[in-house]
Amino acid sequence: MDAAASRGGRRQGAARQEVSAPSKPQGDDASPLTAGIMQSCTPHPPVLPVPLPPYSAPRDESVEPALARLKVWDIIHATRRLRSLGLIGDLVAVAAAGAALLLRVALDSVLPPGFPYLTIFPAVVLTAFFFGLRPGIICAVLSGLGAWYVFIPPFFSFDLSPPTTIALAFYVLIVSVDIALIHIMHLAAARLRDDADETARLYEQQRTMFQELQHRVANNMQFVSAMLRLYAKRAGDDPAAMLTALDDARVRLDVMSRIHRHLYDPASVTRPVGEFFQDLCANLGDAAGASEVRFTVDMPPVQFDLTKLTPLSLIAVEIVTNALKHAFPDGRGTIALRMVRDGDRIVFTIADDGKGMTPAEAPGAGHSLGLKIINNLAAQIGGRISYEVGPGTTARIEFDRAG
Repeated sequence: MDAAASRGGRRQGAARQEVSAPSKPQGDDASPLTAGIMQSCTPHPPVLPVPLPPYSAPRDESVEPALARLKVWDIIHATRRLRSLGLIGDLVAVAAAGAALLLRVALDSVLPPGFPYLTIFPAVVLTAFFFGLRPGIICAVLSGLGAWYVFIPPFFSFDLSPPTTIALAFYVLIVSVDIALIHIMHLAAARLRDDADETARLYEQQRTMFQELQHRVANNMQFVSAMLRLYAKRAGDDPAAMLTALDDARVRLDVMSRIHRHLYDPASVTRPVGEFFQDLCANLGDAAGASEVRFTVDMPPVQFDLTKLTPLSLIAVEIVTNALKHAFPDGRGTIALRMVRDGDRIVFTIADDGKGMTPAEAPGAGHSLGLKIINNLAAQIGGRISYEVGPGTTARIEFDRAG
């Protein structure tokens, strides 16, 4: 038994050793920087998600299935169109009052005395429920006057005796309560429907943001891995270059984290893109201490989902940061961000009035890590980027608005 336990312990130790051993980089990636990063990272065993059973609301088996599916608030909501008919609703109220009086006359021979409003109350309730407050009041007034004139003694007159006054007062009280309760119910139903729509919208927004967050985190991990690989190749075996590369990587990752804090704020989904980039440029200027550099943002009031907004933000960060560092030797200048629609495409330009790129910094020179990162980000949104070098530098990004 001790031998078996010893063998089991050796197997567990071997398993732990296999999990914690980093994979060895191959080829050009096997630089000291990459090796150091790989050695400092201890993989964790995967955490498997616990599947949750689907939620099902409790059901009342004692209720008939058809009745259980009946939603009273949906019926009330369905009358909204009828209650917005205006004059037609008023005409329906007049017709309902006339029909109620005619039905009461037809039933007069079979009813005992003393029920003048027997057919009036249903007409008022139905009219107020289906056609709204004003038609309900019209039906109540007209049918009440008709019942007073025809069915309350002295008949065919509007004499106001004490018993008649009491009967009319009760009628007014009852129909007023009925109409008021129906109107309040409609207001509550409308508010409930609006709250339900807002809840559904917020749920869909949160669900979309969560799905995008999962997708974006995976993409960002790949992006960070590729960026570190580029820095490792650039640094080679020079310790000073390694430190510089690590510092540059730290700055870029810090900027990415700040951007993502803004991007995954729920308010940013419905925020116009111009306001977002205005705040982004202000933060970059403050971080760089460029108090004498002016930013102008000219963009239509459009909105992008996170699959577009995230790469565009990182592109703007790269270009604006580069301009703040190199374009203005005297610390003064202007950086203009502009976005226009060109058919089904969007053209996003970032221009500065600084000293412009040198031949070594030109896009085709291939020595700029920032330009490689920008090109990769533009490819994420299916766009292309071009540069104009002259008095200042202009970057032009074109991409499809949809897709």
